Amino acid sequence: MPMQCRRRWCKRNCCRAVAKNMHLDATSALVERVRSLSFAQLTPSAIKAAKTFIADSFGVALAGHRGAFANGLRLSLPSFGSASDARIWGDPRPNLGQAAPRYPAASAAMMNAYLIHCQEFDCVHEPAVVHPMAVILAALMAECERRPTLNGTDLLLGVIAAVDVAASLGMASQSPLRFFRPAQCGGLGAVAALAKWSGLDIRNAFGVMLGQLSGTMQAHREGAQLLPMQIAFSARNAIVTLDLCRHGLQGPNHALEGEFGYLALFEGQYDLTRGIESLGSGFAIEQVSHKPYPSGRATHGGLHALIQLQEAHKFSAGDVAAVRLYAPPLVRQLVDRKSDGNKLANYQKLCFPYCAATLLITGNLGVLDFEAAALAELERFALAEKITVLPDANTDPNALAPVRVELDLTDGRCLHQGVTDVLGAPTQPLGLIEHRQKFMSNWQLHFGTERGGEDFLASIDRLEELPSAAKLVDL
Repeated sequence: MPMQCRRRWCKRNCCRAVAKNMHLDATSALVERVRSLSFAQLTPSAIKAAKTFIADSFGVALAGHRGAFANGLRLSLPSFGSASDARIWGDPRPNLGQAAPRYPAASAAMMNAYLIHCQEFDCVHEPAVVHPMAVILAALMAECERRPTLNGTDLLLGVIAAVDVAASLGMASQSPLRFFRPAQCGGLGAVAALAKWSGLDIRNAFGVMLGQLSGTMQAHREGAQLLPMQIAFSARNAIVTLDLCRHGLQGPNHALEGEFGYLALFEGQYDLTRGIESLGSGFAIEQVSHKPYPSGRATHGGLHALIQLQEAHKFSAGDVAAVRLYAPPLVRQLVDRKSDGNKLANYQKLCFPYCAATLLITGNLGVLDFEAAALAELERFALAEKITVLPDANTDPNALAPVRVELDLTDGRCLHQGVTDVLGAPTQPLGLIEHRQKFMSNWQLHFGTERGGEDFLASIDRLEELPSAAKLVDL
């Protein structure tokens, strides 16, 4: 798919090769953007967004220690090999003053990526339908730990470049989700940044990573524990890709756009030029959405509408006769499921009826609402039976908004609320206070105290001054 250079790219010096050759393929343009990108070209808004979502990802990883398979995965790590490269973030085992265990970089990346994603609390690039930070930050931090000379500036540049790749690939798709796109796009983004750091051929890194891509939406459909592990596998494989490329492994040259490349095999209908052109006016990290709730992002539009209705009309959960969420195809694909008293946390996090019922009953939706005590409360499931998800007129296979809620009250009133800009999106962002409250809540949930949390956030605020990015794991 040939593409032409866009003048606005050349102003940022992100695509010089495209300016020289008007007929380079889109993969070459993407590779050149990553290869030539320097810290001096980053905008203050992109740096601010990167800091925000680096902090957010560390925070949700701490909450991830409560994930259903977190302990099982940690116990399995010794069987995958031994080395002293990197650590598990917030490792719960060391006593005060005792050093945390170290693992091979690939194993640490796998564990930390699982922790970021297993609570469904990590950020998302909505137009791409990609969780960009889980794979990327876990893999990049593992490399930072085994290469302490990588500093805070390196981390910021690497994250921003990697998210550009992941978002471009996600936005290129014109097909409904079949494979687990967050894992695949995150992995390809991660290897681009890792290769950039090491001076390796980014196109070749794509080729080697292609042979290791995996991830199916079946795990999402069933709410299986495998779902966040697919993110974990991709982070591990990004490190494996880096090490193989360092030792000279050659991958296919057309891993993204080839006949049997990523986009054709995993996405079907696509236009990579569309994805790359979306970067013309900025950086993809600036278009990432916060998650205020630990549930599938596809639930958030309906939850936002319910909050607005409850605030405006002051009704209680007992006043609700029925709730109807009208939503695009992707929302229905991701979160239209019967709650059915299913006790699997991953299932209910992706079930709009359960999430909406919980929000109406408790006034909030948090990590503890998907643990055993909450999942044993029959009141939630009884209300969930009154909540349905229905099609609207939108046919975009990758749209998460707009959505509309109709709510019937027992007194006969019917309330309506539409949501175009979902809470947490760049057009409806969480403020600094809300961002820090979310982080500190996760910090306290894991450590049992807020002590140390503000120091960590202060280090993120001054990330450019950090001589070694690995210091973040020390903190």
